[in-house]
Amino acid sequence: MPVKKKRASTTRQPTSVVTGGAGFLGSHLVDLLLARGHKVIAIDNFITGSVDNIAHLGGNPNFKFIQQDVTEFIFLDGPVNFVWHFASPASPIDYLEIPIQTLKVGSLGTHKALGLAKNKGARFLIASTSEIYGDPLVHPQTEEYWGNVNTIGPRGCYDEAKRFGEAMTMAYHREHGVETRIVRIFNTYGPRMRLNDGRVVPAFVSQALKNQSLTVFGKGNQTRSFCYVSDLVEGIYRLMNSSSVDPVNIGNPHEMTVLEFAREIIRATGSRSRIVFKPLPQDDPKQRRPDITRAKTRLHWEPKVPLKEGLKKTIEYFRGKV
Repeated sequence: MPVKKKRASTTRQPTSVVTGGAGFLGSHLVDLLLARGHKVIAIDNFITGSVDNIAHLGGNPNFKFIQQDVTEFIFLDGPVNFVWHFASPASPIDYLEIPIQTLKVGSLGTHKALGLAKNKGARFLIASTSEIYGDPLVHPQTEEYWGNVNTIGPRGCYDEAKRFGEAMTMAYHREHGVETRIVRIFNTYGPRMRLNDGRVVPAFVSQALKNQSLTVFGKGNQTRSFCYVSDLVEGIYRLMNSSSVDPVNIGNPHEMTVLEFAREIIRATGSRSRIVFKPLPQDDPKQRRPDITRAKTRLHWEPKVPLKEGLKKTIEYFRGKV
């Protein structure tokens, strides 16, 4: 039985490392951690992250930024209490353009981040994804479902990187005694998403604000569920501070079709846009909705921000970017 390394003391101000800390989700997590008294070290190589997402933190004595590819060895002085591994491309456009980097950050990057946690005696959380369920044959998706993934399809590089990351995380937990947490993130939206991200929220909002046609794939009857980013990071924070080693879905179980969502965006923006239909991409999930029973019972968490309110904040942000 491996000897478990003693965790760094959390009696003083805790130190958190956030990989992918300049990304959409990572930067919101950094803000939450700073607001709750953590010292934060963010690591990002800006492949998909942006300095704009963390520019407001310049001069904050509790914040440090390191520009680095996390697939390389991570060396840090001083104690670390928590490692939040968020580094990864996360949109179809990204992982179609940079599939090898996507696979590397999910495998080598996860290995290096886990190595840091092991070395520091820190608790580790990996940002996994609903994409590990693939095009699901079970609906809604529970954490017990093993998924339906096309390993050699165009989305396979992302899906399999995340599935490998989960496996590596559990291996470190079992063999080295690292305290680990796994969050499976469902569709999330909010300020700091990239306009050219390729995901449905920035795509529809940017098209609507320009009065361009909204592109709906297939007949638009595929479903998605949308969680506002502040709800998501709150759930993730609670997961890290829980005792749940098993994966936990974090997302909004309110499900709607993509066509319904397109109409909602047109209404919310006051756009003159029309809707056009294009062929459905390969392996595009037909249904996506989390079962959040585990999050409710173990974390006492559920989303609170209504879609109308979240969209208002998101659209305001995109107005300044279009």
